[in-house]
Amino acid sequence: MSQGAPRAVVLSGGLAFEREVSLRSGRRVVEALRHAGVETSVADADANLLSTLAADPADALFIALHGAAGEDGSLRRVLELAGIPYVGTPADRCRIAWDKPSAKAAVRATGHLTPDWVALPHSTFRELGAGAILDLMVARLGLPLLIKPAQGGSALGVERIGAAPDLPSAMVSCFAYGDTVLIERFIAGVEVAVSVLDAADGPQALPAVEIVPASGVFDYAARYTAGMTAYHTPARLEAEVSARVGQLAVEVHRALGLRDLSRTDAIVDADGGVHFLEVNVSPGMTETSLLPMSVVAAGLDLGRTLRGMVAAAASRGTIVTTV
Repeated sequence: MSQGAPRAVVLSGGLAFEREVSLRSGRRVVEALRHAGVETSVADADANLLSTLAADPADALFIALHGAAGEDGSLRRVLELAGIPYVGTPADRCRIAWDKPSAKAAVRATGHLTPDWVALPHSTFRELGAGAILDLMVARLGLPLLIKPAQGGSALGVERIGAAPDLPSAMVSCFAYGDTVLIERFIAGVEVAVSVLDAADGPQALPAVEIVPASGVFDYAARYTAGMTAYHTPARLEAEVSARVGQLAVEVHRALGLRDLSRTDAIVDADGGVHFLEVNVSPGMTETSLLPMSVVAAGLDLGRTLRGMVAAAASRGTIVTTV
């Protein structure tokens, strides 16, 4: 690591559906790091990336990429092959977190609640008949249902379905974002997002953000359009429930082997049950994103918090991998 403040490169952009959101996240991360005294540059995840990093090495990278490029582990594996330190979860653990059915199964195995679900690829519906399968899913899971891509971020393709006749068109729309669709039982309640940061004594949950979208569904538009969603930080939960929400996020972070930062999304039902929905290894950093809200609510400075992550990644040194 260089003398004094670490030097950082922020990766943003990419070619995923969330490119514009990633660029916004990247700009905010760059601004926050520079405000905290970190010499920072920005790079896109394109064919020039490796040569750019080789020509002017930084102490560590901060990945502000969303969607597959930033979250499925593939780019991180390339960084590991190149021996480049980065902030965030290692590649092999990203693969589990990125695949929502796998993450749900892993979290359920720890004893936590998660809505019942079915995840099937497009080929199964085509080969066995969509109508019959959809009828079975409604009979098994009931209505309403929540449909989402099994892999993906920013709630692209997410839709709440209250009536069976609406399912086929929703499935077609969802398949535009991925080959496999996750259909899960819709749980009514308080939607919360809990960010977790690694600290010297282990992962720590920040104050939960309560999410109240005007449409009733926290979809892409509700996430990134100012005024379409109300946020309450900390969430308006009883102290005991709030503690369990934070405990869930920390245990998800540990169980999935995540590193540096993560964000767990959950629903608190009317009886106080906390249901895991999904986890994000590259949380948004835009002006409407949830992790920065939690950082501020915890009394922390975003720039200094991100600087600490960059310094921690730099201190890990060159990555050595044989995989």
